[in-house]
Amino acid sequence: MLALLGQADEEGAIAGGNGDAFALAAVFARLLALCDDDVMRVLSLVMAETLEAGSAVVEALGNHLGIDIGAWWQPDDAFFDLLRDKEIANAKLADLAGKPVADGNVAEKVKTQKKIIRDCLAGENGREKIDNWLPNWMKFPVESYTKRGGFRTADQWASVQPLFVRQ
Repeated sequence: MLALLGQADEEGAIAGGNGDAFALAAVFARLLALCDDDVMRVLSLVMAETLEAGSAVVEALGNHLGIDIGAWWQPDDAFFDLLRDKEIANAKLADLAGKPVADGNVAEKVKTQKKIIRDCLAGENGREKIDNWLPNWMKFPVESYTKRGGFRTADQWASVQPLFVRQ
């Protein structure tokens, strides 16, 4: 993208911004000379560099555009390594295997619940395979698994949601 904008071939952000008005005007002039497809490519990268995951703006955009992250994301080992909360693991288990299975395993260790979740996602050990599953916090609109509060992304969405209610 830097080459497309006529900038030195260096690593760095396109949207870094350093207060240099001449540099900003030069980028703007270069954008005016590009075709629409190239401008959209640059815009996509600038958005990726500047939008903060979990922010009110990302929640507003995702809800307005009807984004389905499930087309591009699937749980990996890092996802399961970070899942340590028993209440949340049980809620995810209910999402995937149903409330009776979750209730039957509520006293089990998180490790056991994660194994059943993995089985559901892979269709192993007699579990029906679940495709395109998303955790509640990756959906639009975002949802929490608990009533504890303090889930920043849900709080961000709640703060801007009234702006997008159609009358």
